[in-house]
Amino acid sequence: MSVKAIGAYNFPAKDVRENFPAPLLFIGWEDHLMFAAPIALPLPPDTPFGAVGPGVLPGTYGSHPDFAKIDWTQVEWTKSGQPWQPDPAKSLAENGLQHKDVIRFRTPGLTGLNGSCN
Repeated sequence: MSVKAIGAYNFPAKDVRENFPAPLLFIGWEDHLMFAAPIALPLPPDTPFGAVGPGVLPGTYGSHPDFAKIDWTQVEWTKSGQPWQPDPAKSLAENGLQHKDVIRFRTPGLTGLNGSCN
């Protein structure tokens, strides 16, 4: 939908990196509709990517019955809608993640509550 402003539409952005305690990373879990959209997490850029799944995500996605069944070695990742293979030993920054990037993960064999996304 287009917007027609009645005046100048110039103002400083409020969602710049400097306004957050750490860069925001949006993480979505595919095929799990209990979570309608990616979750924004402020994560330090030096966080090892391998710590995100088992160390960070239980606090956000752990309430889902499928979460405990995730085999993190089999997770399929996308970044900006494209297949992506992060290096778990490298930091978020070393994996090329920046403020407000969106990544998603798919968990083969786990397709929502009682397979609801089959």
